[in-house]
Formats: sequence, structure tokens, C-alpha cells
Amino acid sequence: MREVVDGVFELGIGYVNMHLVVTDDGVVLVDTGLPGKSAKIDQALHDLSRKIGDVRTVLLTHHHPDHTGNVADLRRRSGARVIAHQADVPYVTGDKRAVIKHPVLKVVSLLMGKPELSPVDDVITTDGSSPLPGFTALHTPGHTAGHVSYLLDRDGGVLFTGDAAAGKRGGQVGSTPKMVSDDLAQQARSVARLADLDFEHAVFGHGNAVSGRAVDRFREYVVQRTHRGLTGS
Repeated sequence: MREVVDGVFELGIGYVNMHLVVTDDGVVLVDTGLPGKSAKIDQALHDLSRKIGDVRTVLLTHHHPDHTGNVADLRRRSGARVIAHQADVPYVTGDKRAVIKHPVLKVVSLLMGKPELSPVDDVITTDGSSPLPGFTALHTPGHTAGHVSYLLDRDGGVLFTGDAAAGKRGGQVGSTPKMVSDDLAQQARSVARLADLDFEHAVFGHGNAVSGRAVDRFREYVVQRTHRGLTGS
């Protein structure tokens, strides 16, 4: 676990990152990592001189199992409220009408295990809403229909990108694997939308955090993608 900015900690659980944010009202978790890894989160809380009861809110970026793996257990033990976008809620709660059709995701779910289904306490329906003080929910569809990135008003702005984009070597920004995204064109538009914001830091579900005018790395990535599209390369 490492501190990205004051009170914002990144915890790697296997190949995926989740984040813990210390606030005046307790701890906020952004995503919950791979299934069956709650003990790692408990240890991280202990290292921060916190306990499971200090977790007040779980913000989900999207419904994929490597991000929702421990949400049911954490909610049950902490009493935290779980927040997700309306379009992804059925996959978290287990609505029978919500069936993952993506073949790669089906295989991945078999390998990592399916998360326990969980209630969702607050549903995001409005882009730009504030699910809790200091956080703005940004609907960034493409990776999933209900993907949300969160912008925290702290230290010049901290963007929790989820899987809208990924952190690459050298402090660069790139894409998540194409094979696990629902709509690549829509995802590209979402990243371009993020590049229009203003933030100093960005953290990702996969890859290294970027600090110091992180939004500029997003703008460079958008320009590169546009150029490749124009040249056909």
C-alpha cells in the first residue's frame, strides 16, 4: 500500500488496485478488489490505525468482479453504504435480467470466482452528482454501461479513473484491454471528457498512479489516439 496524496492510499490486490480515502467522516473505499481478499483490506485498515467499522462508504466504479469482489463482505461487516451507477447496479445485486454476455469476462469470472451479490444502497442516476462530500461522480461509460470515475476535491484534484483508462510506464496514460470493454468508441469519448477536466493526480484500477498535472497526460493520450485514427495506424 502506498499514499498517493495526503489521505489517499492505493492498495494492490493481485493485478488490480483499489483505493482507501481517509475523510473526516471515516474511510471511503473506491472499489474492493478481487473476490476473497477482504483480509488484505482489513490489514490495510490496520496499517492506517483504522478498523472495518471506520469504513463508511464504498464507491464502485463498475461491476466487473475484480472491482466488486469483496463488496458484500465489507458492507456486511462495516455497515457502509454501497454506491454504484444505475446501469451497473443489476450486476452487483444479481438481478436475473442482468447477464454477462461478454465471452472473455465469462472465462475471467470462472478463474477468479464470482463475487457475492450485494445490495446497493445509493444509486447514481445523474452525471456530475456528489455521492458524498468532496466527491463528484462522472459517468464514463464504455468499459461498462454504468462505469463511473470519481473526482475528489483534494490536493489539486484526484481522479479515480477506474477502468476508463490505465496507468502506463513513465507516467503515461493508456487504455484498458480492449477485449473486456463493452463499447470502445464510447470509452474513447469518456476519456476525452476526462481530459477536459482539471486535476493534478490520477489513480487507476490497473497501472501506476500519475501525479503532477495528470490531466495533461490524458490530453496527450487523446491527441495520440486521434492521430492514430486519422492516419489509420
